[in-house]
Amino acid sequence: MKVLFVNEAGVRELLPMGMCIRLMREALATLAQGEAVQPLRSMLRLPDGSGLLGLMPGYLGAPQSFGLKVVSVMPGNHGTLYDSHQGVVMLFGIAHGEPLAILDATAITAIRAAAASAAATDALARHDAGDLALLGAGTQARSHLAAMRNVRPLRRVRVWSRTRAHAEHFAREESARAGIPIEVAGRAQDAVRNADLVCTTTAAPEPILEGAWLAPGAHVNAVGACFPSSRELDTEAVRRARFFTDCRESCLNESGDFRLARAEGAIGDDHLLGEMGDVFLGKVLGRVSRDDITVYESLGIAIEDLAAAHYIHRSAVNSGGGTWLEWGGPP
Repeated sequence: MKVLFVNEAGVRELLPMGMCIRLMREALATLAQGEAVQPLRSMLRLPDGSGLLGLMPGYLGAPQSFGLKVVSVMPGNHGTLYDSHQGVVMLFGIAHGEPLAILDATAITAIRAAAASAAATDALARHDAGDLALLGAGTQARSHLAAMRNVRPLRRVRVWSRTRAHAEHFAREESARAGIPIEVAGRAQDAVRNADLVCTTTAAPEPILEGAWLAPGAHVNAVGACFPSSRELDTEAVRRARFFTDCRESCLNESGDFRLARAEGAIGDDHLLGEMGDVFLGKVLGRVSRDDITVYESLGIAIEDLAAAHYIHRSAVNSGGGTWLEWGGPP
């Protein structure tokens, strides 16, 4: 028996963004149809508070797959050679439970999170949206720029970071890569002013996006805050929006953006209008009017990793990509 091993470079080769956007749309629709098992993630925190280990198991009915992601989150890695999120996605056989694949989680997370945002953007943003504000200048900002270009023609891009040098470096590299000029904003509100697409991709524990800054008709992908005590959006940004998420249970239990606004009495549970899968299936209306502000709250869930892993495994089998390791098998 052989097990597929794919490193970061291999994942990026085998999982193109355009395909992953389609995979995320299909996976979230499958979840909304009740054909997936998606428990809340469990976490082990280091005693000194410097990081944690997250365990994210799941089962996806179509394409049929099951496994888990194990990922470390080390905020102190920002500004070093190490990504803040590192780990593996493991895929297992449905019939016998044998290991099928061990895949780099850093690359999968970067691609599938942005791809899910792109699928949400395609469903919720104005058809003519193209003025993009990126809050954050790290891995997710880079992947979100690529993802947004897949679903909307961008006419303007602005980036802001708490460390201006990071934003300037991002603008230089990504302008050359994407072939479009990227402006560096001195303040977050300057980046967001009149933008109709906003992606928040930071590790900020306190709000970096205020609802008062959002122009009518803006769509927001809120990506960075995935713990109950942290938030990127202030209460007004949440209150003003038609609010959607990837998984309802995850949002109600893990989203600081949502939970802290609720704790302040600005919203109730009914402010969460539905999962994106409900929107994709036509069960819930997304944008109702041109001036609606919409928010996609991304928690990042295991079935997204499984959909990506299944595709990578199938592609490697067909193309011979990746590295195949000998593994124990039946006698």
